[in-house]
Amino acid sequence: MMHTDTAPPGTEPIFHLEEEHHPETSTLLGFWIYLMSDCLIFAVLFATYGVLGRNYAAGPSPKDLFDLPLVALNTAMLLFSSITYGFAMIAMDKGRQAATQVWLAITGLFGAAFLGIELYEFSHLIHEGAGPQRSAFLSSFFTLVGTHGLHVTLGLVWLIVLMVQVTQRGLIPENQRRLMCLSMFWHFLDVVWIGVFTFVYLMGVLQ
Repeated sequence: MMHTDTAPPGTEPIFHLEEEHHPETSTLLGFWIYLMSDCLIFAVLFATYGVLGRNYAAGPSPKDLFDLPLVALNTAMLLFSSITYGFAMIAMDKGRQAATQVWLAITGLFGAAFLGIELYEFSHLIHEGAGPQRSAFLSSFFTLVGTHGLHVTLGLVWLIVLMVQVTQRGLIPENQRRLMCLSMFWHFLDVVWIGVFTFVYLMGVLQ
């Protein structure tokens, strides 16, 4: 009797379907796990600031240092970048590569503006003698806000790399999956910053 490797009708497409969806599912699940670990890091930093945030060592307090209108402008930059990234994802779903790239570029500009304002704030505080070594309050402040800024910097590098990949290979499924992961990361940073703005800046000035 002749033996063949032909699979029964209907079996092969099912296996192909599972193979196609498995990488996406595993990638998104792995990235969710990473975000949860990042949540723990920021939770520890928020808790540390909550404990040390009023230890001024006879130095300046948040009321003396924080420029709330400037921080509000910085917050708007990050919020706008989250909105424009949402537009990029909509364009990606529609298969519009050029529009996706434009919205990603605008997102990058807003993110760069956010970092520029934050670096200006840090340099101004250090110039005024309110560096991280001045008090426990300032040490915890620089650590929390600086860690968030480092995440935004890495997000911008990731954004630029993805824009290059989309230019070279288009909106292939792999690039779409990577853009989805960056979208979750970017919106996560947005949520964390709202916590920073409320807990550190707003409550610090109003207390």
